[in-house]
Amino acid sequence: MASVGEQTLSLWDGKIKTLVKKSGKGPALVYLHGDYGLIWNEFLDKLAANFTVYAPAHPGTAPGDPDGLRALDDTWDLVLYYYELFDQLKLDAPILIGDSFGAMVAAEVAATDPGRVSKLVLMSAMGLWRDDTPIRNYIVTPQPELAPLIFTNPDNPARKQLFADGMDPAQQDAYIRMAWTFACIGKFIWPIPDKGLKKRMHRIKAPTLILWGKQDRLIPPLYAEEFKKGIAGAKVSILDHAAHMLAFEQPEAASRAIHNFLK
Repeated sequence: MASVGEQTLSLWDGKIKTLVKKSGKGPALVYLHGDYGLIWNEFLDKLAANFTVYAPAHPGTAPGDPDGLRALDDTWDLVLYYYELFDQLKLDAPILIGDSFGAMVAAEVAATDPGRVSKLVLMSAMGLWRDDTPIRNYIVTPQPELAPLIFTNPDNPARKQLFADGMDPAQQDAYIRMAWTFACIGKFIWPIPDKGLKKRMHRIKAPTLILWGKQDRLIPPLYAEEFKKGIAGAKVSILDHAAHMLAFEQPEAASRAIHNFLK
């Protein structure tokens, strides 16, 4: 594993303390994590081999600042918050990668201020909605039912990085953190993740890769085509033997697809 440093930023007029993990050398790359919190894994190690990776925790999800979320009211606040984060890190149009909920946020940043992003990667992205193919509300889905939706193999070892057993006293703190992370993200996607991104996507100017798991049962791959329709020139890459958590199931294939795109 690469050496990973950490720093804490004071954002939103000092109301939010943001944990940022950093590793690697090369062009700046910001990674916005998905629904289970900020977990540094093999996928990010592989990106850090060629890029300087900045991985911030979404507001409220980092240890020590659970109340930071209260300062933000809606998705537009969240987008402006990420403008501030880029500015504090002195990042001028970095590469931006988002995973699931993080991809929804990344797309909003790229759409609302196109000059802030040089290249964009959307992995298993939330943000759109089709009535004929609704997205399961994973926040209230029991873990045994959720695992088959997000992993091709529910017994994948990576599952232990994401799920915590609230009945196990040794894991109760982890379970509480996971539940709180869901609550933080739920503030911006409840009851459905459609907050108007579809009507703004045409503003995205950055070259865009849409990366999806072929076996994603939480957000089916047809949503990749919906994103492609809305973003001029976007490319789609579908990874086999991967579901919603493709960065955990297929870190080598996912990072290789991104490296090839970023070349």
